[in-house]
Amino acid sequence: MRIRDLAQTALRLMQERRLDDAALAWDEVLKLAPEHPQALFHLGQHALYRKEPARARMLLERAAKADPRNPAIFMNLAFVCRGLGDAGGEFGHLTQALAIDPYFYPALLARGMLEERTGKLRKAARTFKDVLKIAPPEDQLTGEMKRAIERARSVVDGNAQSLDAFLRERLAPVEAKHPDAPMKRFAECRDIATGRAKEYRQEPTLLLVPQLPAIPFHDRALFPWLERLEAATPRIRDELLGVLSEGAGDMKPYIRYAPGAPLNQWAELNHSPRWNAYFLWEDSVRNEEHCRRCPKTAALLETLPMVDTPNYGPTALFSVLSPRTRIPAHVGVTNARLVLHLPLIVPPGCGFRVGNETREWREGEAWVFDDSIEHEAWNDGDLTRTILIIDVWNPLLGAAERELVSSLLNGLRDYYSEG
Repeated sequence: MRIRDLAQTALRLMQERRLDDAALAWDEVLKLAPEHPQALFHLGQHALYRKEPARARMLLERAAKADPRNPAIFMNLAFVCRGLGDAGGEFGHLTQALAIDPYFYPALLARGMLEERTGKLRKAARTFKDVLKIAPPEDQLTGEMKRAIERARSVVDGNAQSLDAFLRERLAPVEAKHPDAPMKRFAECRDIATGRAKEYRQEPTLLLVPQLPAIPFHDRALFPWLERLEAATPRIRDELLGVLSEGAGDMKPYIRYAPGAPLNQWAELNHSPRWNAYFLWEDSVRNEEHCRRCPKTAALLETLPMVDTPNYGPTALFSVLSPRTRIPAHVGVTNARLVLHLPLIVPPGCGFRVGNETREWREGEAWVFDDSIEHEAWNDGDLTRTILIIDVWNPLLGAAERELVSSLLNGLRDYYSEG
């Protein structure tokens, strides 16, 4: 009981930054329990703080014997070696810490700093790249740790530039042999390999159909009806303008989460008219009044291969994005369907990104993209942007697969609705 009370007192004093008083309390613990691992560890840290490396090493080595599965002890032994100029010992202790916990990011960060300090810049960059993957969010870092993470990011970025230049020179003779070959896909491959671009995958929130390629924007040749839709842009826009002229009373926010639902990136837009929607179809239900007001648009949509899945699709709508509004990065529900955009009113300052590819909408020019890949949109201008959005089947799914996907989605829905 006495030891536990003393340890709690020492920890409280440490939290209050009364480090010398805490050390006295830990000394009392050691008098009662000479191999108490927590006391040895914190006294070793205190000796490091007071720049007493010999005492710090003795205490921390005893702590390591008493608690050999604590990676923080070995990391602090590495700090002792750093103070003594023993790079080999420092590396060895950091390796021990990471052998215990490969995701112990402070030790990984310390190893990257050691590699940078000893001139192994390329190794440091690879280590720092791993650090950035597992480090906590920036708002959870102390000032010193935040500066270290910023330094790690700087080294990673600098290495990416150096590697990119190296590889471009190495690849130039090969590319010169194929002047007419398409290079877009390989260019993205190279940028991902060098760290200048991120790898994006299909990450649908509800259903993943395997073996469908993760293509951000699909080839227009797969959708021979696109030109017919684009040719109807003036008629569709006229009907949209008619709706807008009557006011936006029956439009509704695209994002509508129920109270208590986790909002994550949608907090700012939840129930906000800054991203409004005028649905012609919503989750497979035709809005008869809206289709009556936009008869030409509705008739044209019925000729397209829209998703046909009860309770899920089609969805077709006019998407109205207010000035200076950003739709945050997100993914859709399934890669079984693709999403079509037909831009109708596009002021300057608007853009759209899917994966690593960013495009600007041009009025009357449609595209089809895979929304199970991370995507985002923005309107940085002073005027409202409006596009027509339609859910269509992924053309790589056969008729049987489409029907089975529809049944699977509703099977999942029915199963969980009964719970």
